Amino acid sequence: MNKLLEMKAHAATLRDKSLVSLSEASPHAELKVCGWYFNLARHFVDDIARTLLSGYAQEREVPEAIDALFSGKHVNPSEDRPALHWALRSQPGEGDKKVAKVRDSLKEPMEFADKVRMGLNDGPRFRWVVHIGIGGSDLGPRLVHDAFPEMRSIETRIRFCSNVDPLDIERTLLGLNPAETLVIGVSKSFGTEETLYNLNQARRWLQAEVGDDWTQHVALITGNEKRAVDWLGEHNGQIFDMPKSVGGRYSVWSAASLSCMIAYGSEWFKRFLAGAHDMDMHVREVPLQENIAVRLAMLDFWNASVLGYVMRVVLGYSNRLRILPSFLQQLELESNGKSVGPDGEEIALMTAPALWGGEGSVGQHSYHQWMHQGQIYAPTEFIVGLNAQMDGDGTNALLAHALAQAEVLAGGRSYEDIQSAEPDAAEHLIAQKVLPGRKPSTFMLCEALSAKTLGALLALYEHRTYIAGVLWGVNSFDQWGVEFGKISAKALKNNLEARKPGGDGITQRIMQAHYDG
Repeated sequence: MNKLLEMKAHAATLRDKSLVSLSEASPHAELKVCGWYFNLARHFVDDIARTLLSGYAQEREVPEAIDALFSGKHVNPSEDRPALHWALRSQPGEGDKKVAKVRDSLKEPMEFADKVRMGLNDGPRFRWVVHIGIGGSDLGPRLVHDAFPEMRSIETRIRFCSNVDPLDIERTLLGLNPAETLVIGVSKSFGTEETLYNLNQARRWLQAEVGDDWTQHVALITGNEKRAVDWLGEHNGQIFDMPKSVGGRYSVWSAASLSCMIAYGSEWFKRFLAGAHDMDMHVREVPLQENIAVRLAMLDFWNASVLGYVMRVVLGYSNRLRILPSFLQQLELESNGKSVGPDGEEIALMTAPALWGGEGSVGQHSYHQWMHQGQIYAPTEFIVGLNAQMDGDGTNALLAHALAQAEVLAGGRSYEDIQSAEPDAAEHLIAQKVLPGRKPSTFMLCEALSAKTLGALLALYEHRTYIAGVLWGVNSFDQWGVEFGKISAKALKNNLEARKPGGDGITQRIMQAHYDG
């Protein structure tokens, strides 16, 4: 804690400095990793702050934590498990038998996906795939599927369904022919209420049209094969494993992405895995100061726990990344949105800040106004993904907008500059046009956003999340708040079905209003 006090004392000396001058004096703020360029200069950080952060990372045993992750040690203490999501993208010959088993869990789904894609599977010919899952069983595959529409199979189209609202499954199935539809259900426990509700609705829909052959229209990805078989009534050969050592929000690399394998093909998916593996090797082998995941995690710690920023904004300046903020909300906030450590002790500092964002430049016409002139400062990430084959005029405009937004957030626009540019403007109008600046940001640029560079980016965020959790002293691999919410909802659903009161006084009044119509 002495190190933390030292960091806070030094941060106080930086708060009044110009962010522009600080950033221009940051020679160590640029890194090139796995096809991405990173610029971390626009933060209230100097060489002293970086030294203090590195010392704190050593004190928190970050190098040992990285080694523990890749050594298969039980880094998830509450569930007494390793976290082996990285093993899914490991190369043949790497790791022990446990790693090989996790990696091998991809073989069967990839083979099945290619057969479905090419119309060579033993069962029906599928023109439509309905992917049913929620949380990590939905957001990762949804993001990856949405990213490269021009590369998907034109023979098989994918739709996603996650919400327990009956309208979601109704809209998803609207206009589809059951005889030409494959339903994919993804649930590690095969006990998630939302997923089972939607699967049950899809099962009735299939049974009504294809009769006893309905099971050939279903593929299930789960870590609980018994429940899946019980639900199907048989083992149809289309149940694929989600290893227990792979958490739901880290499962985009697994059979959970069967729909993406069908859309793109196994070779494309292997390139996606390869990009993630390249980032794994970087994080595993590179020292702290050159390690991009460590550097970003240290910035997260500095901005939240030292400077007290309560939120972070992620802006994907690429239509391919428009779902990224939603994906990261689950990854980071479910992982690190905690205030008690594995030892049961309350953590005496702020942990994960709120995370939100959207697609650039769309957000420039809404919440960027708040970012520039609102009263809360939120460190912002500009993630620019380009492609040389796209129209040059639009690409240049996209990059220019991202560069301008980051520059203006940092430098602002002073009263004097406005007065000089508009000498006849009224004082009250000039005052309204002032932009305070001094708002930190990180800039990430990829000249060729592809399966491989997308894989590297998502793996980077996974490692950053884990390392930030180590710095904060939380277990990034459990989610007790989510679990208790499920228990509470189940109890209240029973009350609703019986039309009986339940919950606290306010809940009972809301339920009564529902009963009264």
